[in-house]
Amino acid sequence: MAILLEPIGYVACTRADTDDDRWGSELSTIRLVADYGPESLAGLADFSHVEVLFHFHRIDPARVVKGARHPRDNTAWPLTGIFAQRGSARPNRIGSTVCRLVGVAGTALQVSGLDALDGTPVLDVKPVMQEFLPRGAVRQPRWSHDVMQHYWSEA
Repeated sequence: MAILLEPIGYVACTRADTDDDRWGSELSTIRLVADYGPESLAGLADFSHVEVLFHFHRIDPARVVKGARHPRDNTAWPLTGIFAQRGSARPNRIGSTVCRLVGVAGTALQVSGLDALDGTPVLDVKPVMQEFLPRGAVRQPRWSHDVMQHYWSEA
């Protein structure tokens, strides 16, 4: 069964090339496509954060990983299944990031900390609500902390 998704908007930002780190100070604008008017964003400015679902459009489908790999291709980290990491060369090439919502103007959202490149197709935007955040402690392996050490640092 094929699933067809149409972008609801596109990212405009200064990042044109992939780099795995220093996304913390990235300021991006998500501009909605013409099918969506300002009313589709009504009430969103009342939230501090949004979750942005986007398509890793610059990943060649031939590079998609369906099994295991070393995170960031670093053999110092364990061989790990694609669903146990957040790499971009994943099935369906879908990214998801919780961002700080800076502002809403017309059909544009300004967000901080979105790890997507200029021109990235946005599939959906959802408000972050505490009731959807993890209930209880979050557990993760040591290597994942090492991978993320500089991910959100300032540029």
